[in-house]
Amino acid sequence: MASSFDTNRRAFLAALGTLAFTAHAAPDGLHDWGAAPDFRGIAQWFNSPALSLAQLRGQVVLVDFWTFACINCLRTLPHVNRWAAAYRDQGLVVVGVHTPEFAFERSPASVQTAMRRHGVKHPVALDNDYATWKAYANQYWPAHYLIDGLGRIRYRHFGEGNYERTEAAIRTLLARPGRA
Repeated sequence: MASSFDTNRRAFLAALGTLAFTAHAAPDGLHDWGAAPDFRGIAQWFNSPALSLAQLRGQVVLVDFWTFACINCLRTLPHVNRWAAAYRDQGLVVVGVHTPEFAFERSPASVQTAMRRHGVKHPVALDNDYATWKAYANQYWPAHYLIDGLGRIRYRHFGEGNYERTEAAIRTLLARPGRA
């Protein structure tokens, strides 16, 4: 059984953690993680001609790092696909960055097969040499980075879950005045 000291200590530490996070948050409640790196070293693009963040300036961009043999990535795809469809007309561009974990995931034909199987219709960049992965200093599959209309990373999430929070961040950035 926890003592009142332990309970109060936990409450204090939780409040301190919240304060530390919000002290760096922008007025919209989202953190500014700095300028987003552009797509680099892409071997091939699917569902789109080559894209750059300069082309996408003024739009909200969700960069989704995934690979087709990762079960955690596959579990996020229905959410990513839904956001791509639901918010496309409001200015969201979803870009999948397929960065293989294993050698067999490097095959463009296998990536396309997986995209068809999982209903991926948004642009996907094949990052076989990890150039974009490294530019983002990414370390996880799946990883989501939300970029605002000014080209700044405003939200990050690694792994599964937090779908409601991610969608709320998408809506927040889409609602910003002067975004486009």
